[in-house]
Amino acid sequence: MNDYFKKLLMRTLTIVLFLLFWETSVWLGLINKIYISCPSDIFKDFIEFYASGELMRHSLITLKEAALGLFFGTLSGIILAFILSYFKFLGQIFEPVIAALNSIPQLTLAPLYILWFGIGLTSKVFMSSIMAFFLIFFATYGGIKNVGKEMEEAAQLLGANDFKIIYKVIFPLCIPWIISGLKGGIGAALVGAIVGEYLGASAGIGWMISFATSYYNIKRVMTCLLLMLIAGSVFLKILDIMEKRALRYQDRTN
Repeated sequence: MNDYFKKLLMRTLTIVLFLLFWETSVWLGLINKIYISCPSDIFKDFIEFYASGELMRHSLITLKEAALGLFFGTLSGIILAFILSYFKFLGQIFEPVIAALNSIPQLTLAPLYILWFGIGLTSKVFMSSIMAFFLIFFATYGGIKNVGKEMEEAAQLLGANDFKIIYKVIFPLCIPWIISGLKGGIGAALVGAIVGEYLGASAGIGWMISFATSYYNIKRVMTCLLLMLIAGSVFLKILDIMEKRALRYQDRTN
């Protein structure tokens, strides 16, 4: 058995044991199911939620908001990082400003975003993108700073212009840093979308959690959390595959 299957087996065993402990604790009365439900009830609710058609409807709304937010946050974060790295004077001016803005808890600004953009899609996408932006920007900016000057100088000696150096040398070498920022950005984008739905929405996983909580339907709340866990895990798995390919590319270029 290779290492991959050993790790998969250990991970699966850990999850199964945890769920068994949780279920048994509820049966024995050690945990009050009113506050946290139990795996069997959550599984039944998941099936009911799916059969009703509501699971796909609410999930797709939230995932759309988070995906758009992650896209715009990633795009703006990468572009700004390269601009401030290329124009070092601008970087010295604006990097501390961006760091200061990042220190402001974005969740406290959520009501302001709702006021600016309304309770529709725009406010959720904006909040998701702004929360992902900072993680992507600082990861990319740090990656650019860590790119060896020798690689840039070698490209210049071969006659590469500034655009080719950025596109052919710096950007590929920064991909692991960008992916590292994306791993945090996925969670941030989902949080941004869900919090936006808390404050004003008529559908979505965040709205469903708020609605279920108001009726003390804890199993539905846990089902929604399970959905976000699954979605985040799928995105992270995709990023892991991308990261491995990027590292193989780096090995070939070094």
